[in-house]
Formats: sequence, structure tokens, C-alpha cells
Amino acid sequence: MIETKQFGKNNGMATSGALSGLRVIDLTRILAGPFCTMNLGDMGAEIIKIENPKGGDDTRGWGPPFAGEESAYYLGVNRNKKSVAINLKEERGLEILGDLVSKSDVLIENFKSGTLEKWGFTPEWFKANAPKVVHCSITGYGDDGPKGGMPGYDFLLQAESGLMSITGEERGAPQKLGVAIVDVCTGQYAAISILAALRSVTETGRGQRVDVSLFNTSLTMLINVASSYLISGTSAKRFGNGHPTIVPYRDFPCSDGDIAIAVGNDGQFERLSKVLGHPGWAQDPRFIRNQDRVNNRETCEKLIRDVLVNKTVSHWINEFEAEGIPCSKINAVEEALESEQASANNMVLNLDHPTAGSIKMMGIPYNFSETPAGIREHPPLLGEHTHEVLDGVLGIGSEDIQTLEDNGVINKKSF
Repeated sequence: MIETKQFGKNNGMATSGALSGLRVIDLTRILAGPFCTMNLGDMGAEIIKIENPKGGDDTRGWGPPFAGEESAYYLGVNRNKKSVAINLKEERGLEILGDLVSKSDVLIENFKSGTLEKWGFTPEWFKANAPKVVHCSITGYGDDGPKGGMPGYDFLLQAESGLMSITGEERGAPQKLGVAIVDVCTGQYAAISILAALRSVTETGRGQRVDVSLFNTSLTMLINVASSYLISGTSAKRFGNGHPTIVPYRDFPCSDGDIAIAVGNDGQFERLSKVLGHPGWAQDPRFIRNQDRVNNRETCEKLIRDVLVNKTVSHWINEFEAEGIPCSKINAVEEALESEQASANNMVLNLDHPTAGSIKMMGIPYNFSETPAGIREHPPLLGEHTHEVLDGVLGIGSEDIQTLEDNGVINKKSF
């Protein structure tokens, strides 16, 4: 087991970050929005996660596995946040939400289109009460078009966008990726868009609405495949683990496992041919240039496969790395997370949690030389920070907080 670093209240926690001083009201749940706000929180922003007192974020119950009473899914995307449980079906709850938004820099939500407006948070409300706030809306399809306003789900968007049609074995069925990649990329686009809009606030003094949809994100994720179709008019197809325009660039079986090889240019192919004991391949008219190898894909890949299968993964990796040929063992998830490289990059961390004890979670994938990102707070219990935020941000006194509890507007404190 690779050693992981321990983080706790007074042990290694970052005290500041690039977004320190920024306050974000997070009305999102599930994955895309929470992934966005977790990244903003890792960079130092104060994230106030507003949840329904009855159950909170749906992913709290998405398990097993669980750590204590919290699901691994929820724990994975909700650190560095404060949970405030407010009943938004109560008028007083909406008033509190409005007060919090007016004292913040960003509002992010993934409600069905029109929900905020129905609650009274119209464009006019923002201009009058929160003119500098960036409002990020994450939807399934946006507001326009035949599917405007409809909810979106990662799996369905992988299907609808064409992503599934180019994933899987060439003669097999379409496949989705093993993680909710459209949600993840939508969360990343949301974070990028929010930061750009905040930059605009410094220039104009005005906030704005930012719209990000799963549908638009999923189409954008087609990247070079979309460009190839738009330029050539030729329908895209599946290549298994191969690449549509680079050969050899795929997985190959060895005697004890599988290896991935990514030969990106003709010089690398020449070196590969020598290591495999067939230097003549690099002068074969079928394989001299990458476009030749693409046109003779099956022949080229079969020749390579017939050689690789005779020796172990570690043998070939040692040989290829010595010659600067890009390659990797195809790891299981546990092998990747327990690797020496993951440990060296601090990509698995231990974190103290008030009810689950010491839990492992993913590290932060980026580094800042002057304003380090870091983990300051465990993924919060439902409503854990309600009193703290109402008092500290809005100045609501203990008696009024007790009244809000009694009237069912906020959760009863049990921490």
C-alpha cells in the first residue's frame, strides 16, 4: 500500500488560495455542479452549499459503499464546502437565500429552467439586489430548441451526442465511458466560465448570467472527431481502443497483461520497429508515414501484436521507455491509485471526518506556486454549518435562529 498524506484541521490544510475571499452560493446537486464548486473551493473560495433539510444532496444516499452514513459518491465531490439546510418551499427560506446571494460573488444552480424566476429571482431582482453577482446556470439542453428546458442525464447525453457511437469495439455495441464524463466536463466548463465572468466584473462592475448545458458540452467533447466529420462529411466510427488518425495508437496483449502504445510520429515508429526486431517495417511502403499506417491499420497492428504477445508487459515497457517510445501498462483502478506516481503527486489523501473517521479521497490535480490549493474542510454533514452561516454572514441572532428551527425553515442543530 502506497503511503498517503494525512490532512486534518491543523495538519497540512491550506490557509489561503487563489480564490480566497470569494463567496459562492451552491444550489447544485449530483455531479456537474458539485464538481465545479469543489474545484472552486479547493482554490480557496468559500462554498456555501444550500440543501433541502430533508435528505440534502441526492448523492448522500447513493451507495454502497458508505463511510459511516455518508456515501463514497457524495464524499468524492463535496469537500471544502459548508452545508446550510434551508427549506426553500418556505417564503422565509427564500428570503434567507436572497440575503445570502446578495452578500456573495457567485450563485450556481442546476434547477430546471425557470425555477429561480418562479421563486422571484428574476434578472430584474439580480440587477436591483445583486448587480455584481455571477449567476451560473447548468441545464440539460439550455433554454432554446425543441429540448430546451428538459432535464439532462449524463448517460443519455453520451448517447445523444454521438460519444457512445465512437466508443467500443469496432464490431461491437456502442459503449459509454466508465465515469459520468459529460457531467465532469460540464462542471469544468462551468468553473472556467465563472472565473471568466468574475474577471469581467473587475472591468465592468457588473455581474452576468452564464449558461452551461450538458448537451453543448457533450458535442464539444467530440473535438477532432467532430472536426473530421465537418470537414470531410464522412461518418465517424468506432476503433475500439485505437485512434482514428494515428497508428499504432492502441492497446496490445502481452504474455501477462496488456500494454498501451501511443506512437505519435514516424520517428517513434522507426524506433518501435527496431525494438520489436523488425527495423524494415519503417521502410515498408505500407508503413513509412503515419497516413500509410492508417490506411494499412489492420496489417500494421497485427504485425506488432504478434511480436508483443511473446514477452511480458514489464519487459516491453523497459525496452520502449529506454528508446523514448510512449507506452503504459493498462492498470486496474486500484493499481493506478496505489502507484508510486500517484503518491509522489499527492493524488490520494487521508482526511479526518467527524462521523466517518479517517477517509481516503482524491488529491488536487493542479498546483499553484504562490497561492496553493488545499483541503480546508471535510465534506459537510447535512446542515452542519447552518447556524454558523446565518450568524456569521447574515447576522441572524440565536433567538431568531431558534425560531427558524421551530418553524421548519432550517434544520435543527444536531452537531
